[in-house]
Amino acid sequence: MTGELRALTSVRGIAAWLVVLYHIRGAIAGLPAGIEALLARGYLAVDFFFLLSGFVIWLTWHDRLRTPGASWRFLQKRIARIWPLHAVMLGFGVALALLLRATGRDDPAFPFAELPLHLLLIQNWGFTDALRWNDPSWSISCELAAYLLFPLLVVAVDWRRLPTPALVGIAAAILLALHGAMQGAPSLGTDIPRYGLIRCLCEFATGTILAALFLRTRAHGSIAIPGLATAATAAAWALGAPETLAAPATFAGLLLTLAHTAGRRGHPLEGRAIHYLGDISYATYLSHFLLWKAFRLPLDAAMLPTWLIAGYLALVLTASVALYHLVERPAQRRINALSIRRRFVPAA
Repeated sequence: MTGELRALTSVRGIAAWLVVLYHIRGAIAGLPAGIEALLARGYLAVDFFFLLSGFVIWLTWHDRLRTPGASWRFLQKRIARIWPLHAVMLGFGVALALLLRATGRDDPAFPFAELPLHLLLIQNWGFTDALRWNDPSWSISCELAAYLLFPLLVVAVDWRRLPTPALVGIAAAILLALHGAMQGAPSLGTDIPRYGLIRCLCEFATGTILAALFLRTRAHGSIAIPGLATAATAAAWALGAPETLAAPATFAGLLLTLAHTAGRRGHPLEGRAIHYLGDISYATYLSHFLLWKAFRLPLDAAMLPTWLIAGYLALVLTASVALYHLVERPAQRRINALSIRRRFVPAA
């Protein structure tokens, strides 16, 4: 277990806002083509999220989960982290859907028959064929699957006992397996209901290996190897290597590099403001999509001027702050305070 790596929290905030801009890029009037093309890759921030999630979860829990009963506590804390805010935003989606229905504007993105799947956060486990309700919650559904499997991973293998070349080889094999599973897909964002779960599980597992590598090498504080690896995979990607292989590999190197630089004096990602954006990033990520749908309802225009886009971004930021302090954190405290006891009945 290690203390918070503030730079990683901050970069989570940056990634969340890249997803926001990805979803609204087509409606920003006057956006230069080059910037729009860059924002069109914003969906890749989710792949960084998956790697980062596995990384942080391993750092925090790999030792604690080896004690009796710790798996229940782990799952309790993870559900407290992801479900309450998801439920609130899903409720907002229901209210929006009822409003549309009442005004004769039914939206096929709000199928009430699928609502139980979304409420249980299992919608992206192969039960649906399209993203519906609150689209970004697909990744939270996949994260829940990763959380449920993580205690089994800890029991099955202890990355700390394997030599470094083996860890690197296993991580490479996992990412190759992801590429193989998505063979023929032009991007990591292709057919999310089909590929999203394997995308998450492979990247989450790779993140746990990166955490083990970090713990092994952090005393040296060297960023040369992960930095060179990042540069090499990024160059291969730029030269035409498939995104389904090159992007996760590049993000893996970037994550290790950021972890090794965290805590250094004057680090640009360790300031209070940018760190706070990371703190509220989950609220930003889960709220922005439905807020965008609601924001555009009264606007009869495909493209929006800069001042309206700025107004929407301010709305997302305000909602993120409010949801973090009024929903996310209080719900976590209440759920985490619940006592989960297991009673074992001795065999007769």
